[in-house]
Amino acid sequence: MPIKPPVTDLPIRVAKSGFYRGFTKDVTITAKILVGALILWAIAFPAQASSVLGALNSIILASFNYWYIYVVAFFLLLCFALALWPTAGKLKLGTEEDEPEFSNFSWFSMMFGAGIGIGMLTFATAEPMYHFASNPATIQGSTEGSTAGNVRDAYIWSFTHWGLAAWACYAVVGLALAYFSYRRSLPLTIRSALTPIFGERLSGPVGHVVDIVAVVATVLGVAQTLGFGVEQFISGLSRIGFGDWLYTVGADGERTSSTMGIIFALLIIMGASTLSALSGVGKGIKWLSNLNMGLSFFMLAFFLLFGSTFFGIQTLVVGIFDYLVSIPQNFLTVWVADGTETGDALAGWQGGWSIFYWAWWIAFAPFVGVFLARISKGRTIREYVLGALIIPALMCFVWFALVGGTAIDLELTGVAEGAIAGAGQADQLFAMLAVMLSDGLAYAMSVVVVVLLLTYLVTSADSAVLIINTINAAGDEGPKARPHILFWGAALALVVGGLIIAGGLGAIQTAMVIGALPFSLVMVLMGLSLIRAIYRDGQREKHGLPTTFIDDEEPSASDIAGVGGQAPAE
Repeated sequence: MPIKPPVTDLPIRVAKSGFYRGFTKDVTITAKILVGALILWAIAFPAQASSVLGALNSIILASFNYWYIYVVAFFLLLCFALALWPTAGKLKLGTEEDEPEFSNFSWFSMMFGAGIGIGMLTFATAEPMYHFASNPATIQGSTEGSTAGNVRDAYIWSFTHWGLAAWACYAVVGLALAYFSYRRSLPLTIRSALTPIFGERLSGPVGHVVDIVAVVATVLGVAQTLGFGVEQFISGLSRIGFGDWLYTVGADGERTSSTMGIIFALLIIMGASTLSALSGVGKGIKWLSNLNMGLSFFMLAFFLLFGSTFFGIQTLVVGIFDYLVSIPQNFLTVWVADGTETGDALAGWQGGWSIFYWAWWIAFAPFVGVFLARISKGRTIREYVLGALIIPALMCFVWFALVGGTAIDLELTGVAEGAIAGAGQADQLFAMLAVMLSDGLAYAMSVVVVVLLLTYLVTSADSAVLIINTINAAGDEGPKARPHILFWGAALALVVGGLIIAGGLGAIQTAMVIGALPFSLVMVLMGLSLIRAIYRDGQREKHGLPTTFIDDEEPSASDIAGVGGQAPAE
């Protein structure tokens, strides 16, 4: 039976004139309605929104816990299978003549900046500290929380959540987009990655639904990231003297971010990011990106020189070994509430940590995946997969070991006297600096953290707006009309602010877990499409048929890749 040629033309109707010129109306308008409805609901009926979202979240955690756990295990297995599969591993993301346009160092730096950023500042301290106090081992009674015997288990779970799993989710989306864009000349948008399954039907409603799901998932995934960043930004502003008005104190004495504090922080962050998106990759964005990377290395060097270096390095080496050994069990175990105290506690822990993280990485995958695709043209699949998985994961491990290890060591030795453990998640990094340094130096380092956090927040929001508009424009980076940039910048701010006011960070987390569910199905289909396309290309190669179909007028990666972790812009 003759081998059919692949789909190399996927016409997507875009408006030729008017307000939506260059955009796919079906995708753009529907996505705006869905996100706008969520914003209005959260702001107008906060109690109802919090209640309904919470109920939906409970249903998902009870009904789809197996799905989330196993689907991420599938993504990780798929990545390594493609790297090891001889037919797949040697294929280039482009023609045989294409070469990578970025050095390995630049490639790794951009991947790391796009995929992690804000999370490192919040969770490099907070997550090891949390698991140091409580994790499945302490729930099951095999270790005692907040003791030296629980450090290894704390890092098993910290590395599990921030290691290969996250980058497998990003890598699957980026690889699928790069493969079909650079080998088939298809638009650089989510629907293109499903052509081996749905074919030309993706030009119509089926493709519109796929891209809408991707846009909504991106909004919610980025909103989760910004939510954590906003909370820590407010904590930092409070530490450097912006006043008590940033917080409100409840009847139980618990301190939470005030509405005015949230609005103030969002105005600064989203105002700067919207201006950045409007200006494209000009001198301002280049300066911001360079500042971002420089401060990140400065922070890492600071903890390497003045933190608990020996403890951190020991934790890094032992933690990586424990993590690798634990992968088969931790990636496949699903705990279900069974009415027992231990069973219910394990199920609750997994829902609040592992399943939350898997949903977060899935929701963030369209954003990071599009970016990874743009900067990876000319690399082989093996090079892409191993580079996108291993190097960024190792950087995360280093951060967690040095920063979180310093916090744990200060608590274990009694130096901190509970000051770090007793601080809120958003404040633990600042609390650790206060323990380590004199008042003046702690203030100066807190200012550095606030500036670094702001650069991460601005670049993440800026990039998200441009990626959302690219998906709405059927993969075209051209139409970036000011009103659409302003809309999505405001929408991100209102989603974050509205959901935090409605129910705190938990409300954003709940909305994100719900929004990630349909895109997780899209990602599974992307993985299956990749397998099918690569297999068929192998058959074509055996018969002497072409396997790449490239438009000569396609722009090069250097024209569209942006700089320093930024999304491309004209």
